[in-house]
Amino acid sequence: MKAISIGIAGLGTVAQGVLTLLAANRSLIEQRSGVSVDVVRVASRSARPDVDLQGADFSTDVMDLLSDSRIDLIVELIGGETLAKQLIVGALSNGKAVVTANKAVIALYGNELSRQALRFEAAVAGAIPIIHALQQGLVANRFTAVSGIINGTCNYMLSAMEEEGVGFDEILERAQTLGYAEADPTFDVDGIDAAHKLTILMALAFGTQFEFAKVYVEGIRAITLTDISYAAELGYRIKHLGILRSNPDGIEARVHPTLVPHGELVAHVNGVLNAVQVVSDAAGKTLFSGPGAGGAATASAVVADIVGTALNADQIVADPVANMSKVILPVEQISSAYYLRIPTRDEPGVFAEVTQILSSHNINIEAVIQKDGHDHGGFVDIVILTQETPEARMNEALAQLEALATVTAPVMRIRVAPQD
Repeated sequence: MKAISIGIAGLGTVAQGVLTLLAANRSLIEQRSGVSVDVVRVASRSARPDVDLQGADFSTDVMDLLSDSRIDLIVELIGGETLAKQLIVGALSNGKAVVTANKAVIALYGNELSRQALRFEAAVAGAIPIIHALQQGLVANRFTAVSGIINGTCNYMLSAMEEEGVGFDEILERAQTLGYAEADPTFDVDGIDAAHKLTILMALAFGTQFEFAKVYVEGIRAITLTDISYAAELGYRIKHLGILRSNPDGIEARVHPTLVPHGELVAHVNGVLNAVQVVSDAAGKTLFSGPGAGGAATASAVVADIVGTALNADQIVADPVANMSKVILPVEQISSAYYLRIPTRDEPGVFAEVTQILSSHNINIEAVIQKDGHDHGGFVDIVILTQETPEARMNEALAQLEALATVTAPVMRIRVAPQD
């Protein structure tokens, strides 16, 4: 039996999940892996007398974990950036291994950290072993695309808006009540959390540096029930996706609302679930789906990393220099099909004006929805689904459309999922 002594930083939902899982499944873990996990110290800013620490010592200073000679591995579950980074750097410098669920620290500072003694499966997609899949299960493959739903809060909100016909503000309030969204939901609904995770997936799948600043990010605040309804009429559902694609010019790295065809499996991943699709040369298209957050789900990934460290399981660490010739493309250099909702006055010739501008930019139309404006106070949405078009060209066309006197508000643009 191999033994590993750990210290846990934090006593939040995930840390409690780790303690509960280790206690409940201790014999199962030992039987399957031959590893005994001993929690020797827990550190958190405040004590939780209601939490069973399994006999571990308790500290209110997480830095106490660095000086405890009994600890082989520190589990960083405090969140945030500054203190968490200090703890991780200190642990690695002191010869202690680290397991973390902190996607922000990895995405922002991963280039500075020694990845030989650092595991972060729980930082992306909760219980889904996507990092293990990229580093080991699919190691023989050349990846061409990695994409999917990597923020459960956005997925829950969009699913509920569609299923119940309830608007963004009401669904956000409910998500906060249920604990799916924070009191300050910015990181989730504005796409920052998903961009952190996509940064990690990009480094692992394509051998790049951790380049968070180069990921294009849009959130879901602008999505309306009207857009969800029109998308359904066109045969799509709106999902908030992270998308990585390798093409001859470089790597696309983008997070934004996306129209996904009803026939795609990802379109039917609802609620707080996550799903990551990997496209590779030998394995083809594979889809990984499951709980992307929550104490128990994330704890599952944390404990797997603890056991993997104890077994000295080989961890493949991609050389970030290997693919530096592959640039990360700005969003203006991508191409996509687009959903456009153009609010206009209901006047003769408006549709012709719109189509003339699109035609002048060589933008081809795939489908159109135009309702009768008499029931809408003389205003009407022209909804257009385009064929694939360069983003820069679409930007020029939208600027011209919004300059029309008959266009009454900014054009709503949603990109369509690429067909990999």
